[in-house]
Amino acid sequence: MKTNYQQSTGKKSLIITSFALFSLFFGAGNLVLPPLLGFKSGDLWWLVTLGFCISGVLIPILGIIAHAKLQGTLFDFAKKVSPTFSVVYCYLIYAIAIALPSPRTASVTHEMAVQPFSDSSSLLTSLIYFMLVFVFVINRSKVLDTLGKLLTPGILIILLIMIATAVFALDFDFVPSEMGQPFSSGILEGYQTFDAIGAVVVGAVIIISINLKEKAASFKDKKRLIGRAGLWAGIGLFLVYGGLILTGALFGDAFDTDISRTALLRGISTKTLGQTANILLSILVSLACFTTAVGIVTGTSDFIKGRFNNAISAYRITAFIGCSLGVLVGQFDVGYIITVAVPSLMFIYPITIILILLNVVPKKWGSPKVFQRVIGVTILFSIPDFLGSIGLGGFISPYVDWIPLGQHQMGWVFPALIAFIVSNITNSKETAASS
Repeated sequence: MKTNYQQSTGKKSLIITSFALFSLFFGAGNLVLPPLLGFKSGDLWWLVTLGFCISGVLIPILGIIAHAKLQGTLFDFAKKVSPTFSVVYCYLIYAIAIALPSPRTASVTHEMAVQPFSDSSSLLTSLIYFMLVFVFVINRSKVLDTLGKLLTPGILIILLIMIATAVFALDFDFVPSEMGQPFSSGILEGYQTFDAIGAVVVGAVIIISINLKEKAASFKDKKRLIGRAGLWAGIGLFLVYGGLILTGALFGDAFDTDISRTALLRGISTKTLGQTANILLSILVSLACFTTAVGIVTGTSDFIKGRFNNAISAYRITAFIGCSLGVLVGQFDVGYIITVAVPSLMFIYPITIILILLNVVPKKWGSPKVFQRVIGVTILFSIPDFLGSIGLGGFISPYVDWIPLGQHQMGWVFPALIAFIVSNITNSKETAASS
């Protein structure tokens, strides 16, 4: 039997929440990743799509479902390991957020909307960009929230037209793929969306918003609403990401092989939509990048403010540091920032994925001891992938070649699974013995 809440507001809330979740993950910076991945994958685009959507869609949506179960904060995500670990994890997540994906938005803006029309320096772009970000963060303007709600539909409509034009106008003739490991390459490229990190960071904001707007909803109502909304948002992300990868693959012989991510997106939009639509897309992407940067810096500043007894000075200092980092890092090109991000992602992403999965499984399978053991093993077996990402793979390969999936830079997967199974078996035996 449906509750009064479900009967009165169910469909409307589902639509609003689904769109909010889609907007949360559909960052403008992510647009430049799938087309180049498809462009390089050729006839194996479908394998790349599956891999990319595991780390770029499935894991983030599971992160939202985990938040629906917890209905807490980022700190609650890792506190079963230990409160100290959770605090350190939170600091790492926010530090990465303001040091990499936030500056990347300025770089995307320069390459998409400034560079094609002006020869001004990227340093000037990032300086002006983050001066404006700082102003909006300090003033916490609601204009940006309204603007963000309008931008995502605009970008989505243009992209869907672009994808449909490519799919229906071009022959399905793909160049042979030269990608050696398409599936794992798709998974690792999905790390660069930062969407799993976004799920654990901003997912709590969604929970707070639902608590404020849906006061009549019970815990189960909210859990059901977020789960269904996550499913619809995930379907939308899968279709868009898959469509962009397919579109990139269809243009496999239309551009130079060394083309950059932003140049490829601009080139595809020009060929499918014409120059006018390309300019409009550049403007919309730039504005959407701006809202993303403001959201990241604001969220990080709020976290530090909370750690320092809600001191306004802590908020302002963090905002200034975040924007200063944005200026320094944002002047580099998108490809360079993506390359620089790899080591941090190779370390923090496996931990984040495992925390998401452990918070999703039934409570009886996710005791504090299971959290501690599985996270410990994950950290240990992520170290070789991290060292390999900074050029030290040759030194450690004789010692880690035996690890399953190690050659795919996912050597942590099977050890974490084994630790999870063994820990639960051990817990069951201890429980049986004590009873």
